[in-house]
Amino acid sequence: MENFAAPARPIIAAMIADAAAAPDRAVAFQGAPGANSHMALREALPDALPLPCFSFEDAIEAVREGRAARAMIPIENSLHGRVADIHFLLPESGLVITGEHFLPIRHALLGTGTLEQVREATSHVQALGQCRLWLRARGITPVAYADTAGAAALVAEMANPEIAALAPAGAAPLYGLDVLASDIADADHNMTRFVLLAREGAAPEGDGPCMTTLVFEVKNVPAALYKALGGFATNGVNMTKLESYQRGGSFAASEFYADIVGRPGDPAIDRALAELGFHSKWVRLLGTYRQARPRP
Repeated sequence: MENFAAPARPIIAAMIADAAAAPDRAVAFQGAPGANSHMALREALPDALPLPCFSFEDAIEAVREGRAARAMIPIENSLHGRVADIHFLLPESGLVITGEHFLPIRHALLGTGTLEQVREATSHVQALGQCRLWLRARGITPVAYADTAGAAALVAEMANPEIAALAPAGAAPLYGLDVLASDIADADHNMTRFVLLAREGAAPEGDGPCMTTLVFEVKNVPAALYKALGGFATNGVNMTKLESYQRGGSFAASEFYADIVGRPGDPAIDRALAELGFHSKWVRLLGTYRQARPRP
């Protein structure tokens, strides 16, 4: 908790105490109270007890240690792409994706002075990237920080009118800041997708389409990816996301993250996964869960 700025610590201490009293209701998130992850948690799980964590690793560890039943983790943004390091953290966490939530992102500039006084804006690197053009047009220098609401708490502690924070407007009253500008993202469609992680998975409840998330590594042979993905095309399985990522400094993009519509047990999904496994070194399913919004 000492990593957070002083104005956030009393709020965090109270949340930690509440979560410790009922860990089965606790949901860990990265950031200080008022962060977008906190907002997503409140929307998706209004009865949950939020457990603030300084880093993504801390939030994952809270679930693994049983201090929280689940974690709410951002995975990608419509403007700025995937959240850094998440594709490494998810497979290594040993946790299972049990749900997803989409949160419209509305960034505000929070500070102690006026907009004209601001020379620097501090926030999570994702938020800074989503407001890059707006900041540049006003000559405001971006400065990276661990999270959005944590940056707001830091700005409140510094009380320097030249330094502001990019954060949700709801963080302003928590830390005694003024909203200097609202809705400042570079596009109106700014949306972040979050996933819920738990120690164990469960069969999705209710009716409706499911998503399955997986990671895999193709064999080092010509046309390996083409062959590995052929089963999804021939079986009519909709793959809504496919991203490559590098591991170990090899500069070989041979590991992939994918989202598909459907669930194991469906004949078409099982056939596609079997063909994927035949042409891959390994395949790891990260979870099957209900869609939070339709995929085209």
